[in-house]
Amino acid sequence: MKQVLIRSMAYLAFASVSAFVFAAQPTEKDAIAMAERGAAFMKANGKEALMKKLAAKDPEFVQGELYVDMRDINTGIVIAHPINPSIVGKNLTDVPDASGKVYRREIIQLAAKDGKGWVDYMYKNPVSGKIEPKTTYILRVGDVVLEAGIYKK
Repeated sequence: MKQVLIRSMAYLAFASVSAFVFAAQPTEKDAIAMAERGAAFMKANGKEALMKKLAAKDPEFVQGELYVDMRDINTGIVIAHPINPSIVGKNLTDVPDASGKVYRREIIQLAAKDGKGWVDYMYKNPVSGKIEPKTTYILRVGDVVLEAGIYKK
């Protein structure tokens, strides 16, 4: 009985903290942390293991509107995207956003030149379903670019 009570209290505490974390608007720090978490996982377990985690929408890498996706730096091909799997295997480098910006090319160029940084563009928010301003932190890891972005409110 005592163990059940302790487990129940632990679950409630975790659920309360989780609800607070997921209800809060993600910040730039959150995006950086998620990209770095993806990089650490990939370095420890390999590119294919991270691709599987992303395809499975693992909560470590997908938290509401904040998630990690993966692009090949040499070809521009999307190799993992937990929210929009229909673009996996496609090169959308020269497809503009709603405002006409070819932001994917900018992502690849910034990753190749600096290895990390921020790119702003317009994108469909998976939570609201609307096209919204977004800023994405990009992080080069070997031959891939990890991307984790937040919507600007």
